Amino acid sequence: MKRALLLLIFLPILSFAAKTITQEYHLKNGLTVIVREDHRAPVVLASIWYRVGGSYEHDGITGISHMLEHMMFKGTKTYGPGVIVKMVTNNGGQQNAMTSNDFTAYYQMWAADKLPLSMKIESDRMRNLVLDQKLYDKEHQVVMEERRMRVDDSPQGLTSERFNAAAHVNNPYHHPVIGWMTDVKHLTLANLKQWYHQWYAPNNAVLVIVGDVNPKKVLYLAKKYFGSISSETLPTVKPRVGVAGLGERDIVVNIPAKLPALMMGYNVPELKTAKEAWQPYALDMLANVLSAGDSSRLQQGLVRGQQIAVAANASYDPFRLHDDLLVLSGTPASNHTTQQLKQAFLAEVKHLQDQPVSPAELERIKAQVIASNVFQKDSLMYQMYEIGIPEMAGLSWKLTRDYVANVSKVTPQQIQAVARLYLTSQNLTVATLKPKAERIGDNHHV
Repeated sequence: MKRALLLLIFLPILSFAAKTITQEYHLKNGLTVIVREDHRAPVVLASIWYRVGGSYEHDGITGISHMLEHMMFKGTKTYGPGVIVKMVTNNGGQQNAMTSNDFTAYYQMWAADKLPLSMKIESDRMRNLVLDQKLYDKEHQVVMEERRMRVDDSPQGLTSERFNAAAHVNNPYHHPVIGWMTDVKHLTLANLKQWYHQWYAPNNAVLVIVGDVNPKKVLYLAKKYFGSISSETLPTVKPRVGVAGLGERDIVVNIPAKLPALMMGYNVPELKTAKEAWQPYALDMLANVLSAGDSSRLQQGLVRGQQIAVAANASYDPFRLHDDLLVLSGTPASNHTTQQLKQAFLAEVKHLQDQPVSPAELERIKAQVIASNVFQKDSLMYQMYEIGIPEMAGLSWKLTRDYVANVSKVTPQQIQAVARLYLTSQNLTVATLKPKAERIGDNHHV
């Protein structure tokens, strides 16, 4: 019966794979071009991904990748300020950008016949960006205000920032992607110009095209618009390896907030860094056992059962460039404390360490994870992510193609093994958001 269920789940995957083709090309200047055909609608999602983000930054210039992302919309030698935005809008398209620890990416989604416009825009921005002082001064204020809203004036944002800084000792993920406010405040236009010329080059980029396209035509357009851009000698990023924990690390964030919250993170490896390839998949399934769906352990045990928490979640992403965290987070119920929630989380971890997940429970979780993976493939955006993100993590997009097969191989014993090996007090960082009464004129301190 279980095998029949998994087979039914696999059938849509096989059907989807039969309808889609992914091709990878490499231009002489080092640009990687990955094309996935999806002819279900006459639409294309065109994106370019640069291998630079928060984890590439050093003290004093944190947030510079995000600041540069904002300036990439302020005009080039070919297109003046505001022209690119109007060009995309007037042609019925949508555009956006994103900066993470491991990458900065830009994309447009519009009718498939508009793909040449995407190529024109991104090839021009790769080398002809105009960094104007007046425009920079205005956008600089916008970015600082963004940080105030997302972090400084957000109890959850501020707690998450301090939590990550405490958990990542000498790890490239120590710094927030948006940057520390003092660093952002003192960024200069000269800093941005240097960062732009160092990292924005074809041999540091991946062009990801998903939609109703012909791969050969995409390759022709890539050569036409990007082929003449010369490659660059990229900076050498000095390796930083996280310091091994010597015991549990605890921080308390005491600021005005409506509700308390708890974050617990265990330092764990990634597909890029793990000594054994199966371990990240086992960690991924462990997180899903805890919080995938209404029948998961955290929902059944902590939220609905014991009613210790009003929200409880476990998360882990195996597609990161450096070692990262498996995070347990939640909000205690009104009649419970964060300390009680912490003990409940630890009890769930101990249960995983002491008792293997039952085959029936694991098969149910696998079916949920596989079904979710299948349904998400209906989205061009999701397909773009599953190609671009592993490429930015120093891996191949083919790993996401094989994701279902790899998680399907995970055994109860492997989940128990990673729980025992990595979910230990030496690897644990705990952040507690402890609300305090807000008074007029109070400053926020941690």
